[in-house]
Amino acid sequence: MGSHTLDFETTRTLLDRPIWSALSTRQTGFVVSAGACRTYQSDVAPFAAIDPAQPADTSGVVDLMSKGACALTFMQADPVSIAPGTTPTLRAQGVQMCLEQPLQDVANDDIVALWPKHVPDMLRLVAETEPGPFFARTHLLGSYWGIFEKGCLIAMAGERMRLPGFCEISAVCVDHSARGRGLARALVARVAQTILARGDMPFLHAYAGNRPAIALYHSMGFRIRRHMHIVTLARARA
Repeated sequence: MGSHTLDFETTRTLLDRPIWSALSTRQTGFVVSAGACRTYQSDVAPFAAIDPAQPADTSGVVDLMSKGACALTFMQADPVSIAPGTTPTLRAQGVQMCLEQPLQDVANDDIVALWPKHVPDMLRLVAETEPGPFFARTHLLGSYWGIFEKGCLIAMAGERMRLPGFCEISAVCVDHSARGRGLARALVARVAQTILARGDMPFLHAYAGNRPAIALYHSMGFRIRRHMHIVTLARARA
């Protein structure tokens, strides 16, 4: 894997703050900035980060909210600072997992690439299954794959944060009526294979309490790298 050429310190620096790393390298085309804070364009993703070289400078957080971001979500290894003028609407613990074992080949001939024309189907499935933030232009962050049944999208997964040597697997979701058929496993494997073919290492995130998802990823060769702090901030009411 391409990330094997990265030393431990480089890996730690990139993955401990994946949002900042992505917005500072491979995904600069989606950045909205204010002061030391960066976030994705509001119709792409709600994730934000503070410059690790200026961790105490949170002034840009409220500025970004004034530009249209109703709330911003921070996800990082170290605790998240609560910016003055904001209030946390979510505090959670997550896990970051990296593929560290050989990937099992999970064949499924029903998997197809998803394109912009499929965005309405993707948004519908996300609304029903709630895998995490997915907006009208989230699909532009990477490749997405899905499975249709009787013309209806019943499962999908794709790529989100991209940073040097790494690519995140995200939006893993399966319609309630189609669960228990191994569709999530097959889709995660397809996305991971796509990432590996580029020479990058697949990684992903899950809430620490989501034991079924963590067990699935562990069975596929993903290992918990470390726990992450997840905080969503909104503007405080006057």
